[in-house]
Amino acid sequence: MNIKRRYCLSKKDIKNLKKELNEFFENLDDIIPKKSKVEVVITDNFDIILVDREPIAFKKDNKIIPTIKLLLKFLPNKNLVVVDRGAIRFLIKGADVMAPGIVDANEDIKEGDFVFVVDEEHKKPICVGIALMDGKTMKESNEGRAIKNLHYVGDKIWKFMG
Repeated sequence: MNIKRRYCLSKKDIKNLKKELNEFFENLDDIIPKKSKVEVVITDNFDIILVDREPIAFKKDNKIIPTIKLLLKFLPNKNLVVVDRGAIRFLIKGADVMAPGIVDANEDIKEGDFVFVVDEEHKKPICVGIALMDGKTMKESNEGRAIKNLHYVGDKIWKFMG
């Protein structure tokens, strides 16, 4: 992954970033403390947002998506999907989430929403993706792809060092 450019965000841009993250989290002052250095790193694959050199989000289709490292500290209050133990080894290799591996999902998830996948046992985040079906269908379906995997434990964003 090649870094093309990096720059610090202005106070106005930080405010807009907080507004976008507000969709998923409540304690934004904990996520982006007042005196933090907030940067954007533009790579050949995507833009990564760093807070004090820690990747907290990335941009996909001009939308801000939280990273797994941020999810480990602050689990969002919506769009959670729980998978069984058998799915984990595939997801951490970048596989999409298949409906049979889903144990539970927020029923208010709509197709196209960003979702956060956690394991059944410890409720630790495994991947972030885009819902390919609504939450109710995810829970009830026994076949098909349910979530397109965008970011997972061990990928380039996970390994990115600010």
